[in-house]
Amino acid sequence: MDSWAAAGVPPDSASGNDSLPVHVVCAHCNATNRVPRARLDEGAKCGSCKQPLLAGHPLELTKANFDRHVGASDLPLVVDFWAPWCGPCRMMAPAYEEAAARLAPGVRLAKLDTEAEPEIAARFGIRSIPTLIAFKNGREVARRSGASNVAGLLEWVKASV
Repeated sequence: MDSWAAAGVPPDSASGNDSLPVHVVCAHCNATNRVPRARLDEGAKCGSCKQPLLAGHPLELTKANFDRHVGASDLPLVVDFWAPWCGPCRMMAPAYEEAAARLAPGVRLAKLDTEAEPEIAARFGIRSIPTLIAFKNGREVARRSGASNVAGLLEWVKASV
């Protein structure tokens, strides 16, 4: 079973065609790449910086790249709004890392430090952390506050995207 099916994400829910290209924003250089959906599992690399596009780890978001990753990628994106001083955030970090590996390449996970980027946290009305927001096609589709284990994260992501 491929990782898309394991994550509960259909290959291309819009058209049923997994040969169509998808836009994937590189975590290293923020370049947007077109990749055939069927080849995402094959270690796709960025056309600009040659780094792996989907490493299976949460990517770090900042004010400089947040809107690009949310708006320019065709893959669902789940963002963990967290802070370094937050105990529940630190406790959830290993589970979030594991969930990123298990959901790749069908869903990307990212982290945004609300201490470093308070403007983005305010823009999304983050009042408690950790808060997870699922984005699809540039729009928020689900939100959840509170720490979770791997099973809870996977279940919520599958239900949300």
